[in-house]
Amino acid sequence: MIALFSAQVTGLDATLINVEVDLSPGLHVFSIVGLADKEVQESRERIGVAIRAIGARPPHKKSERLIVNLAPADIRKEGPAFDLPIALGYLLASGQARFDPAGKLFIGELGLDGSLKPVVGVLPMAIAARLAGATACYVPPGNGAEAALIEGLTVKEAPNIPALLDDVEGRRALPPISRPEPPHGAADVFDISLIHGQEHAKRALVIAAAGGHNILFQGPPGTGKTILARALAGLLPPPTEDEMIEITKIASVAGILRDRGALVATRPFRSPHHSASAVAVTGGGSPPRPGEVTLAHRGVLFLDELPEFPTHVLESLRQPLEDRMITVARAAGTISFPADFTLIASMNPCPCGNLSNPRGNCICAPGAIARYRRRVSGPLLDRIDLHIEVGPVASEKLAADAADPSQGIAIRAQIAAARDHALKRFARSNCRTNAAMSLVELKTFCPLDAESRHILQEAYDRLGMSVRTYYRTIKVARTIADLAASPGIRSEHVLEALQYRPMGER
Repeated sequence: MIALFSAQVTGLDATLINVEVDLSPGLHVFSIVGLADKEVQESRERIGVAIRAIGARPPHKKSERLIVNLAPADIRKEGPAFDLPIALGYLLASGQARFDPAGKLFIGELGLDGSLKPVVGVLPMAIAARLAGATACYVPPGNGAEAALIEGLTVKEAPNIPALLDDVEGRRALPPISRPEPPHGAADVFDISLIHGQEHAKRALVIAAAGGHNILFQGPPGTGKTILARALAGLLPPPTEDEMIEITKIASVAGILRDRGALVATRPFRSPHHSASAVAVTGGGSPPRPGEVTLAHRGVLFLDELPEFPTHVLESLRQPLEDRMITVARAAGTISFPADFTLIASMNPCPCGNLSNPRGNCICAPGAIARYRRRVSGPLLDRIDLHIEVGPVASEKLAADAADPSQGIAIRAQIAAARDHALKRFARSNCRTNAAMSLVELKTFCPLDAESRHILQEAYDRLGMSVRTYYRTIKVARTIADLAASPGIRSEHVLEALQYRPMGER
């Protein structure tokens, strides 16, 4: 019996799969066992034709009984990544190849000519292999850069089976893939300095970027809500190397990495259409795949025209907004996906959009306005830290001179400094942003002086604030204090934070 190693992705993590190949005399059988799905079963035909194409004897001899076991048998095996290890296992078992497969990971889909084609999820597979002690990894062309991100693993891209056999049998070595460096240069994002007017909204964007706070823009059409939302991506600091690995891992599993290079060095900005299903937004399916909330991990999720999303889709966001992860429960098991994102949403005040527009007339009946607003529930709005009214911009501001790029640079530096203050404060905790603080961390890191406590208590009693809004106001005040480089929360920080409370509490 011959044994090689491959891997199977489940959720965002991979499990090493032992590909056991047994070739014995008997009536012809080519069977793959071990809870293999249809894609894996179909590999028998691909493997046979590919082996014939490279000039070797295929596994179709009438007197050969070929059994392939994919262990452990209780994990469902999906996808074409097992083509290569099964083919190599047969060549070893039939004596047509001689090499030691120990410590090597083999991944790849086979073409009918024996070539190797890229597969998805190589990065988590490489992580699992290195944790298990593997030292070498063979992948198709196009998958090497992401696998090479893992230190201690020699990664080689093999264009076809003969080239791979030349390497492992010592005839002609394949060049190892170097670990890619993060790309340099700024991301192609919208600069906040290009936005004229809307100073109140831009201030809220700065607070959201500095503290990771969720934000909602409400106002008439054409007032710049979408442009403001897209400017948030340009305000966020670059991800750390660990965050780059997280973002790249998610992109690898989702199959969106091939066109973006090896290492994703920018924070994601996801903007799903309002017709997206709940599974597309939160994740799931069979097999479970990450949804938009996970694809936006460590970045921004923008929901334009918030009330146009189906109610059940919006309600499914309540758990990830609170827990910063999404749990997908199915009969076969439960999988958790990370979902630590900043939500930015926009909506009109009414169906026609002119309810709060001083330059237009609203034609909506009161009942239509009430139904429109009820599409977004109170519990969801309560999980959004910053609520901003966006109105029309004065003509003199639109006619202002060209934008000053130094303004955007100064704002980004201020945000980076505020985040540094927060990271130093959270040095001994797992928290990274003010918005992600737990109640225990909030009590520890956000003490209020007597004046600030009195102001907040008065607001809570008079404005009908919820308990969640009360604590979120303290988190926003902590971010405002960080932007002001203040070691403690003062009364002016609390007063400004109260301006951003939910609109129903004003």
